[in-house]
Amino acid sequence: MSQLLIVASKEFKDGFRNRWIIAITLIYAIFSLGLAYFGSAASGTVGFTSLETTIISLASLAVILIPLIALMLAYNTFVGEYEQGTMLLLLTYPISRTVLLLGKFLGQAVIMLVSAILGFGVAAMAIIINGEVDTTQALTAFSWFIVSASLLGWIFIALAYVISLSVKEKSQAAGLALVVWFFFVLVYDLGLLALLVVENGAISTQFLSSLLFFNPTDVFRLINYQVINASEYSGVLQLAQGNGNNLFSLLMVMSGWIIIPLAISSIIFKKREV
Repeated sequence: MSQLLIVASKEFKDGFRNRWIIAITLIYAIFSLGLAYFGSAASGTVGFTSLETTIISLASLAVILIPLIALMLAYNTFVGEYEQGTMLLLLTYPISRTVLLLGKFLGQAVIMLVSAILGFGVAAMAIIINGEVDTTQALTAFSWFIVSASLLGWIFIALAYVISLSVKEKSQAAGLALVVWFFFVLVYDLGLLALLVVENGAISTQFLSSLLFFNPTDVFRLINYQVINASEYSGVLQLAQGNGNNLFSLLMVMSGWIIIPLAISSIIFKKREV
C-alpha cells in the first residue's frame, strides 16, 4: 500500500507542477458558470434559474470536455516513459508493474476529482447564492454530478492507459486518443440514431436502450438525468426513458468501464518488454 501511495503522490505532484489541476479547474469553472448563467438564453432569459436546465446543459458540455481532458492528461503516461528511457529505471525499483500502474492511475484520478470539486463547485455555490433553487436539491444534484463527472474522467484515463501501453510513440498515442474521443463523443450516438432510423422500429427499444451502456458518456448523462428527475430526455437518451434503469446499476456500469480497461492495461504492461 505504501508503494502505491508513493507512486500516486508523485503522479499527483507532477500534475500539480505541470499546472494540470489549475488548468482543468479553470476550464470547469468558466464553462460551468457560463452555462449556469446563460443556459436559459434560448428562452429569452439569463441568470441562475432552472436547476434541471443547468444540470442538463452541464452534462452535455461535460461529455465533450471531460473525456478530452482525461485523454490529454493520460495518453503519454507510459509511452512517454518508454520513449524517454525512464521506464527502465522505474522497473529497477522493488515495485510490481501492477502497483506502478495503479499508483499512476490513483494520482491522476485524484487530479480529476479535485478539479471537478473545485471547478463545478463554483457553479454550485453561485446557483445556491444567486438562484431561486432549493439548497438541498442543488447540493444533491451537484454532488452526483461531480461524482459521475469524476467517474467519467477515470474511465477515459483507463482507456488512455490501454492506448499508451499499446503503442511505441507518443504521436501514435495522441492520434488514437483523438480517435477514441471522436468515437465515444460523436460517432457512437449518431450510429445508434442511424440504426433506429434504418430499421424503422424493427429493433426493440429495449435492445437499443441496452446499447447505451456501451458508451460511458451516455451512462454519465443518464445518471444526471435521473438525479434531477428530468421531465424529458434529449437525443439518443430518449431510448432509455422509462426503462427502469436505477442509479446503482448505472454506477456499476461506469465502474466496469474503469475496471476492465485497467485490467487490460495491466495485462499488456506485464507482457511488454522494456
